[in-house]
Amino acid sequence: MLGFLRRAVPAAASSQAAGIQQFQCAYHRSSERLSPSRDQEVSYGLNWAIAGRGVIVKDKVFHNVEASELQKGGATYPDCLSGIPLHVRGDVTGGVPDVSKAQFAKLLKLVTFHLSSISCLYVQDGAIGSSAECDAKVRIISDNPSSVMSLSNVLWKIPDRAVSHDTSPLTIYATSSISNNIKTLLGSGTQYANGFAAADIERSSLILCGKAFADSAIVKDALTAITAPILSARGGLPVPGWLMFFGGSIVLLFAPVEIIKSCSEIQKALLSIDCGAVMSSKGSTVLFPNKSRREPKLFSKPSAAIIVSSDSTGAIPPVSKLSPGQAAYHFLAGYHDGKFVPAYNRGPSPADPLALASSLSSNLKEDDTPTYLINAKHSGKYIDGKGFMELLELALSHNLPDIKTEDFRVGELRGKYRSFISSKFGKCLPEEFSF
Repeated sequence: MLGFLRRAVPAAASSQAAGIQQFQCAYHRSSERLSPSRDQEVSYGLNWAIAGRGVIVKDKVFHNVEASELQKGGATYPDCLSGIPLHVRGDVTGGVPDVSKAQFAKLLKLVTFHLSSISCLYVQDGAIGSSAECDAKVRIISDNPSSVMSLSNVLWKIPDRAVSHDTSPLTIYATSSISNNIKTLLGSGTQYANGFAAADIERSSLILCGKAFADSAIVKDALTAITAPILSARGGLPVPGWLMFFGGSIVLLFAPVEIIKSCSEIQKALLSIDCGAVMSSKGSTVLFPNKSRREPKLFSKPSAAIIVSSDSTGAIPPVSKLSPGQAAYHFLAGYHDGKFVPAYNRGPSPADPLALASSLSSNLKEDDTPTYLINAKHSGKYIDGKGFMELLELALSHNLPDIKTEDFRVGELRGKYRSFISSKFGKCLPEEFSF
């Protein structure tokens, strides 16, 4: 992390009132178009905190300004983008392009120098994780009110000084007005025309250049990867799943993202439409808020877990009960339409899928969480949303029918599982892992 940088405090005016006024004008919110600053102590501490992230305040800082005030100042919500390149430094799965330590350090130096040259900085605080019991605090430093307004929608609201009191906050540097030379620092071509995103898990830092802030999918993928070690260190188990409210209880759901997107009935029951949940001893949380609600909330522990696969051969019954070891095995495989997506995770992740599956098995066993496998296909076709919810209700009724599948089909699919998992993770799996 960059060392602290200094900036001389403006000389005080002759009177105390004049001195405070000068400090406010130079260091905090503008009283002309946005909300006025609160006090000198907050302004001074904020500027030193920003300096600790390598950015020197040149003139003004607009801190935690509401969206309505930002819009009065000219901020607008941008058109949503997709396909922004994401580079990640760290040992991650997901096949994203790497960025070297030297490259990221050079990029960060250029970005912080650029932000230090801007007259008006916009700083917004929030969190990844819906409860302070287990979350990761985030501070956005930007040269553009529109990027701050857009990015704040992916964060949970937190008290103003929560970031200052946190031991390991994450920093997002958003530079929409940076030069084209920097935009092409990590690559060239049409895919870099709108900018790029670069994340460093070790530094807990995310750089968004150009219009990268408008690609919410990439931003959330990067934040999910960066916050995983922080949440784990705080006693949480971050998993690539969803929490849903069904039948008066919280249910943990693992499923191919295609099934989630195609089923409006499932979406309506989700506590957050975005993938990402955290299990802890105190309860459960989701990583990202819905647009309609950003106030933090800790949810109860899941009363059940559901793993969804899609198999058209009939080897997997419509719904079946799993032991913790079987749940971990199916979770590790992530079977969907003849393909395997380990741990159902397609984004970058610093977590080893096998270690994650083992932790999930331990969590399910410790909390005695009943777990069920649902087959999203019937007679070679996907079941509709109504059919899925009926299977979910059947599973949670704890009164499953005794369904026997044809042995040769089960054996064939079991062989596919074994072949893939052994080639990907070796043959030395935990004893309790089974089909």
